[in-house]
Amino acid sequence: MIDIRLLRDNPDAVRASQRARGADEGVVDRILELDATRRSSLGEFERVRAEQKQVSKSVGAAMGALNKAKKGGDDSEVARLQAEADAARENAATLSARVKELEATADEAGKEFDALLRTVPNVVLDGVPAGGEDDFVTVKTVGEAPTFDFEPKDHLEIGELIGAIDMERGTKVSGSRFYFLTGIGARLEYALMSLALQRAVDAGFIPMIPPTLVRPEIMRGTGFLGQHADEVYRLEADDLYLVGTSEVALAGYHADEILNVDAPVRYAGWSSCYRREAGSYGKDTRGIIRVHQFNKVEMFSYCRIEDAEAEHARMLAWEEEMLAKCELSYRVIDTAAGDLGTSAARKFDCEAWVPTQGTYRELTSTSNCTTFQARRLNIRERTDGATRSVATLNGTLATTRWLVAILETHQQADGSVRVPEALRTYMGGLEVLPVV
Repeated sequence: MIDIRLLRDNPDAVRASQRARGADEGVVDRILELDATRRSSLGEFERVRAEQKQVSKSVGAAMGALNKAKKGGDDSEVARLQAEADAARENAATLSARVKELEATADEAGKEFDALLRTVPNVVLDGVPAGGEDDFVTVKTVGEAPTFDFEPKDHLEIGELIGAIDMERGTKVSGSRFYFLTGIGARLEYALMSLALQRAVDAGFIPMIPPTLVRPEIMRGTGFLGQHADEVYRLEADDLYLVGTSEVALAGYHADEILNVDAPVRYAGWSSCYRREAGSYGKDTRGIIRVHQFNKVEMFSYCRIEDAEAEHARMLAWEEEMLAKCELSYRVIDTAAGDLGTSAARKFDCEAWVPTQGTYRELTSTSNCTTFQARRLNIRERTDGATRSVATLNGTLATTRWLVAILETHQQADGSVRVPEALRTYMGGLEVLPVV
């Protein structure tokens, strides 16, 4: 969640972020109103409770004096002390009721405050383009779009020719948007993931094979149960969620911990991922571009707030290195605010050219989530005798979707596919994927 101190001290920055995202600005004023009510009620609650304690003591003293007077037999004194004791008890009861009322007001405002605060997405960083999906800014374009002296085939036709993809039996076994990677297709994906993992290790990432089922608090903590909740598979009987990226498990790995992030703490997760693709009816129904299950190698980094921007640039560079090793033409885009996920303050996408579609398609993204996820998951570092939230970042090094661009870019006239040189080591030296 966002830092409440930022919202109190600079609400205009949060309003500007909401505008850039196309989100509701009014939520800022409502949160500030609830925050003021909560804090005011809590302050008054503490004052009245302290007064209540003093009055309770006076009730005890009055009752003691009354009982003593009764033993002495002085009726007028007993009557006077009885009146004082009754007044003290009445005052104590009034204060007790007021304490309960103030506590209830503070609790009610606090619950609504917490709920609303969690709906506010991360505050976008300076320079992020405003607008929606089509308002990105192209940072750079690398490589020329491949050309052919023959009619190029799409990735599914190629995959079927070389015995790499079987959509028909995937649908038979699991339904639409499922597939089998068969034979050389399975080997090609393994080679791609192995190359990605090796590049991550070379860059100082600790390799991880994380769980793909996580608890609700971890999924919620990473921001995936907000605007993208309909994309997530839930196992209701077990109250667990299937992850759409190993970012979720890697973010939860250090929940409720204090880390030493003098140098970034980096993990690379290799896992299967699951997405419902809700709302994508009719989109990318052919092939493996938009599917329910895929594999991915994901970078994840914990670092100091001051180091996050530089770490983001490094992640983008590692992604570009992988694209270069796969000999793909691509562009880098600065994603517009309205197309950012809940947790991201800035995101760069790398999109590879897909020849038969005549356009670029996303293969990787890298996001700077600043302290948003760490604040929710209570991940901190020590600094100046206190603790503060760390920054978290994520970035994709390879996914199943890369096969689309690889097969189409490196196809040959007979339907075979040239293997990028960097992948050959992981495929037993194979240089060409032949038609079967």
